[in-house]
Amino acid sequence: MPTMPESTKSSLAQKLTTRARTTWPQLAAVHIRHRGQFAYVDGELADGEGIKLMRLRYGGSATT
Repeated sequence: MPTMPESTKSSLAQKLTTRARTTWPQLAAVHIRHRGQFAYVDGELADGEGIKLMRLRYGGSATT
């Protein structure tokens, strides 16, 4: 089970934050938690409500 390197975590955070600004304007923030090979992505609405968006699995390469 490969774990995500710090460089990939940083790149993922940048890409998701940029994507959220253009695609999900109703989100005030995007929060990412890492556990093992998974990244859990939550959104925060302007009123502070949190919503679960997705779980991503690291496959050993940043492109997969």
